[in-house]
Amino acid sequence: MNPPHVTIIGAGLGGLTLARVLHIHGIPATIYEAEPAPTARTQGGMLDIHDYNGQLAIEAASLMDEFRGIILQGRQAMRILAPDGTVLLDKADDGNGGRPEVQRGDLRQILLDSLPVGAVQWGRKAVSTRSLGEEHHEVTFADGGTITTSLLVGADGAWSRVRPLLSDATPEYTGMSYVETYLFDVDTRHPATAQAVGSGSMAAPATGGKGIQAHREKGETIHTYVVLREPQEWFDAIDFADSAAAAARIAKEFDGWAPELTALITDGDVPPLLRPIFALPLGHKWERVPGVTLLGDAAHLLTPNGEGANSAMYDGAELGKAIAAHPGDIETALTRYEEAMFPRSAEFGSIGAELHNLDDDAAAGLIKLYTENSN
Repeated sequence: MNPPHVTIIGAGLGGLTLARVLHIHGIPATIYEAEPAPTARTQGGMLDIHDYNGQLAIEAASLMDEFRGIILQGRQAMRILAPDGTVLLDKADDGNGGRPEVQRGDLRQILLDSLPVGAVQWGRKAVSTRSLGEEHHEVTFADGGTITTSLLVGADGAWSRVRPLLSDATPEYTGMSYVETYLFDVDTRHPATAQAVGSGSMAAPATGGKGIQAHREKGETIHTYVVLREPQEWFDAIDFADSAAAAARIAKEFDGWAPELTALITDGDVPPLLRPIFALPLGHKWERVPGVTLLGDAAHLLTPNGEGANSAMYDGAELGKAIAAHPGDIETALTRYEEAMFPRSAEFGSIGAELHNLDDDAAAGLIKLYTENSN
């Protein structure tokens, strides 16, 4: 039997990896993506791609040479600072780490470039899905169009429109939010902050679950995530349309911190962007439903721990390999994939959980976690 045409909702890293692995095995797939074009928005920041999942997915996609070409050398360096700017840990990138750093946009582009022309249908925002029976499902798009498919994969992230076919679980607010900022031309315009961050990543944790995380991107750009544990109503009281006032209000939570650290908030070159953090229950799973499955955040949205993109890509690769191994028996393929994915996603989701529960001596706890898990 010939394998069915695979319908993938979402052109993130997981969906693209799935389409690429299927393409290698001669299995047709179409991705439907809400964004109007591949350049419609900035594709996030830096990703550390792990040798035990993300890199294995890239190998399955036969893109290791392309991947090596986008690695930013030296970015595996890590610094941990106290709020007063004291350097508590300064680990250089010796080139032997298993988590090379790349820009998310560059990684997405090499995946896009590896697919046939027309494999991604842009500007097709899925708004609902429904079962038609006999292993067929219908997807309705914002433009009013519909498609029917016998093999539907939800790779459409936190607020997946495919997930309701399988599960009634919805993401819940974790009690934590990030505020993103950027500094450009840092070595020239912000030398003290550039020195504090160093050549790779920097973390300055504090009690109460708050902290400042930053990392070097391409060139002289520093991308910062300010971490705060506050209810959503607390953030609702801040007018993020007034960039200066919002930055000042966020920086107030770090009164007394070293100016080279608070400058990451107050001197941002773009308006501060609020990102409330949602997650699905750890160990989220569902009963097998013929003709449909999920991968990545649609299946197991995690509190940020460095595993999200890696896990999504690994899901995509494993699902693609399962379909290729059972092209005439898709239900066996989906069953094998899900049986392995459920415990794997729970394991990946638990990695670094302690990072979000550090309190009395947050810096010491982070140093311990980092040194134990940095190999």
